[in-house]
Amino acid sequence: MPRLIPPHHPLLALMASRRCCRFTLRSGVSLLLFILLLPQVPAAAELIDQDGTRIVFDRPFSRIISLYPAHTENLVELGATEQIIGVSRGDNPAAVRGKEIFSDADSAEKFLAAAPDLVLVRPMISRSHPALLARLRDSGITVVSLQPTDVKGMFAYWQTLGDLTGRAAAAQSMRTRFLAGVAAIERKIPIADHGRRPGVYVEAIHAKMKTFSPASITIYAVETAGGRNIATDARPRNRSNIAEYGKEHIIARAAEIDIFLSQTGRMNAIDIDTLKAEPGFELIKAFKDNRVYLIEETLVSRPTPRLLTGIEQLHRLFYPQPPTTGHRQ
Repeated sequence: MPRLIPPHHPLLALMASRRCCRFTLRSGVSLLLFILLLPQVPAAAELIDQDGTRIVFDRPFSRIISLYPAHTENLVELGATEQIIGVSRGDNPAAVRGKEIFSDADSAEKFLAAAPDLVLVRPMISRSHPALLARLRDSGITVVSLQPTDVKGMFAYWQTLGDLTGRAAAAQSMRTRFLAGVAAIERKIPIADHGRRPGVYVEAIHAKMKTFSPASITIYAVETAGGRNIATDARPRNRSNIAEYGKEHIIARAAEIDIFLSQTGRMNAIDIDTLKAEPGFELIKAFKDNRVYLIEETLVSRPTPRLLTGIEQLHRLFYPQPPTTGHRQ
């Protein structure tokens, strides 16, 4: 006859505990699988754009119209070319050739017909065409205004574009590569205190005798390349990176200006002959020494990774290599 275990025997309690554990484990695994199979809803992201507008979105944008060449160039660099459906007339990356062309002067109907989910602009467009942007927003289209004026803002701007397109990791990689390139250039600068570096005056708009804010992206490029900004007392207006300086200020610093640099492009259509013909500029040391240079606006004024190319070009202008003689055998 089998032995009966008393109802309160410790063995019965142990067996019950094991059955309970097996049941709990099976239930836990089933619950975890159920949760994993549920549709995953991404958390909403939020940003404040350059115009102070609060933007909330819960998914990457996939039909983007870019009305500023820097936006387009950065989107291409991020790998978001397929998400772009329209660009501005000033865009030049080969990757967007064939995309529909848009302008802030176009009607709202043209934008609505393209059915974008995001239109990227900059503050200048916001100020000049508020009615257009209001119509787009009222129609359910997200409009974001961005244009950084300094390097810290540039990195944040790249990250914002990465967030908007679902390419946050690519934006971080852009920043890492850029800073690595900057470090490589800085290692080439001869060891000297800052005061002994070549003094550089950078012209933004010749017709108005304007320079750049000391905190601007362009001055960052000059200083990173090994130059010393002469116009440290320039003061920008209206949160711009452009500052009035005036010929009298330039001439007053004539002996300190080792290098005279002028950006050239849509903002400043200029040439060397025009610069050299400017009355009073013959007093500037850089003109006496024939160290007057033009630099492409897109390389030193736009917040894109091509700024690194501009810094490299400036470094070569500031520290030219002596010519080699003879031939290698």
